[in-house]
Amino acid sequence: MATTTAEAPAIRTQTGPSTAPAVTQPPLYILTTSCPDTTGVVAAIAGFLAEHNATITEAQHHNDPHTRTSFMRTVFHDNGKGLSGVEALDRAFAAQVGQRFKMHWRFHEVQHRCRALIAVSRQGHCLNSILHRWSTGTLPVEVVAVVSNHQDMRSLAEWHGVPYHYVPIIDGRKAEQERRIIELFEKVEAELLVLARYMQILTPEACRYFEGRAINIHHSFLPGFKGAKAYHQAYERGVKLIGATAHYVTTDLDEGPIIEQEVERVDHTQSAEDLTVVGSELETVALNRAIKWHAERRVFRNGRKTVVLK
Repeated sequence: MATTTAEAPAIRTQTGPSTAPAVTQPPLYILTTSCPDTTGVVAAIAGFLAEHNATITEAQHHNDPHTRTSFMRTVFHDNGKGLSGVEALDRAFAAQVGQRFKMHWRFHEVQHRCRALIAVSRQGHCLNSILHRWSTGTLPVEVVAVVSNHQDMRSLAEWHGVPYHYVPIIDGRKAEQERRIIELFEKVEAELLVLARYMQILTPEACRYFEGRAINIHHSFLPGFKGAKAYHQAYERGVKLIGATAHYVTTDLDEGPIIEQEVERVDHTQSAEDLTVVGSELETVALNRAIKWHAERRVFRNGRKTVVLK
């Protein structure tokens, strides 16, 4: 007697990544503008981009009623019909929009990451956080080098494959040391200097050179306790909130335009050492946010303060 055996249904398994073609994303550009506030600014920018075959994917706009200034950040890409190069767009924008509204403007290519030089002394928590976020692709910068007046952080930087430059201050020759940092900044073609707990006060000459291109993290919720041992000052005063402030560097010590701040509630049971631990965590958060927003062209100087378009 003949018998038949039913075949088991085939089981399909995926043994590798999908072979579906990847979707190619068009290159993105950012246009940043600031100008005296008036009617038609947004319409003029949107109209210009539409006329030049651009599709807007993101836009933020703010009018400051006190300074009567308009700020705008616009992200766009080629809509399939072809975009002129950035230089051609810049020239056309100047003629059609920029001069008309007395604007300050700039076109940026998103694929070009902001090149950052990190300055550090002996405390490595901010540097460690920056390098980790950079190495995992969550911080949109290119860390090109680390510079320090001490050797303490060399192994950390080199473990991440980042060149480490030891530039000590010898016999009080601070101006000479700063010139070496500026030379390094130019040699590596950096666009941003990050003072990641770099415990040296920049000279007025260096501050002017790095104006708008240097971010500092201050271990205090400014304006507040300044100078050394800010957390100990806060402890002695019995504060209930401590914080950290990321700001642009200016010739006025710890008075530069604030980009970001972070705070946490504390109480009388915590020692000065406890506050230092909490504060160190706040510093890394505030500094990384400030770097990210600067690199994404979200920060606009507005007198003694900033506008951050998020």
